[in-house]
Amino acid sequence: MFRAGTSRAAALLGVVLVSATLAGCANDKDVMAPDEPAEKIYNEGLTLLNKGDLDGAAKRFEDIDKTHPYSEWARKALLMDTYVYYEAGKYDDAISAGKRYLALHPGSQDAPYVSYLVASSLYDSIPDISRDQRRTRQALDALDDVIRKYPNTEYAAGAKRKVEVARDQLAGKEMLIGRYYLEQRNYTGAINRFKVVITQYQTTRQTEEALFRITEAYMALGIVNEAQTAAAVLGYNYPDSQWYKDAFKLVQSKGLLPQENKASWISQAFKKLGVG
Repeated sequence: MFRAGTSRAAALLGVVLVSATLAGCANDKDVMAPDEPAEKIYNEGLTLLNKGDLDGAAKRFEDIDKTHPYSEWARKALLMDTYVYYEAGKYDDAISAGKRYLALHPGSQDAPYVSYLVASSLYDSIPDISRDQRRTRQALDALDDVIRKYPNTEYAAGAKRKVEVARDQLAGKEMLIGRYYLEQRNYTGAINRFKVVITQYQTTRQTEEALFRITEAYMALGIVNEAQTAAAVLGYNYPDSQWYKDAFKLVQSKGLLPQENKASWISQAFKKLGVG
């Protein structure tokens, strides 16, 4: 999977230490001299990061925020903390640090990168499809925000790839519930769920099955004109799909053929997106 800001991370890790020689590490990292220079702490954090000690690096960057909260080093340290937390898989901490950075430094040149890290932290913590998808919606909103605010950046390109996966996840959740309703013979409830996929997540891979399932539901309700339309739209847009073959057989079993009613909401939904 595309990692957040790979090229940016490389640049960050390539920062030249500001001091030619670092002072020796204290015996107890939790004991910090009150006059310890911010740049010294920052350089120690970079050294630990380069050694792969993410927890140690995060601790040193946090120390700068505590002892030099209004310095330029504090801004840099908060940026690095966001990155380190993300790399460590501590997504909630990365989100918290990133949002704080953006609140304090909205006009910074690093704001696009931090925004992308926040969005990626939400994205990488998307739950299993069987669980509540609130985090997925948050990720989608954050990714869309990156695309909208920074359209010509590498972060927008990365966000677009993640958006498609997030949208497919939300569509998959609707399909999961719709199938359940279909099994329970709650055909109206099922149709409502499949309708969400067709109207809101039409570019996802769930659309083919949604059209077949809605054909099933309408046939079960005896609303054959809508079933025929769903099958016809499915065949037009996905002619080689197994879902279309199944829909064709289902409609044909009642002596009918797929036939589009252009006034149907199904036909209109596809026309709005220039499909079909």
